[in-house]
Amino acid sequence: MANADSEALADVAYGIFDHLLNRELQVQGKFLYALVESGIDFMDDLSAIFGKFTGEYPQLAEAMLERFSSLETIHATLRAGEGVTPSKTTQMYWIVQDAPGSAPEAIEDENAGKWLIFQEPDTVDAAWKKVRDATVALELGISAKVSTAKPNPDSRDSRKVIYVYTRDWADEPDVMRVRQRLREIGFVDRIGYKRNIETFAGEYAKKGKRVTYYSA
Repeated sequence: MANADSEALADVAYGIFDHLLNRELQVQGKFLYALVESGIDFMDDLSAIFGKFTGEYPQLAEAMLERFSSLETIHATLRAGEGVTPSKTTQMYWIVQDAPGSAPEAIEDENAGKWLIFQEPDTVDAAWKKVRDATVALELGISAKVSTAKPNPDSRDSRKVIYVYTRDWADEPDVMRVRQRLREIGFVDRIGYKRNIETFAGEYAKKGKRVTYYSA
């Protein structure tokens, strides 16, 4: 039981640290994915940000070091694709990329919604990169996220899913603008759009019931 509690604490710690790491890097005009994909060493940045994390959350920092043993190991794990590449991410269920200038909490607004793009495990990495890059370029919506290689008890099958969020489900021109851009970057098959209000109500597709608000 104690080990389970320790693992749960380390999971929480990693999620908070990942958020802090990405936020602090972006304040400096950097993106974790760009550093990793360019092969740039970012140990100095990581050390400074982990120091801040330790000051704010000493117990969580300790839990992370118990899992990874050292900051160098965390650095190596990140450079190998953790938090950047879906198939190489095992510490978190989701990788999130907010559009520049968009508040992280915007995707939790009940007026928001998202296009759902399902992918097989062997195609999700390339698909995510397209969506992520377009999100950062302000070509899509307020944020995007993708399910990872970490086994998720809520998953119904082996497929992965990419969510592409828009600010307001009722703004149909904007919703369809995002759909058109997705089509232009390669997602031509019909996909569905789900409003947050259905997600928050725990409503999911089943026989005889459709929860997608738009389909295109």
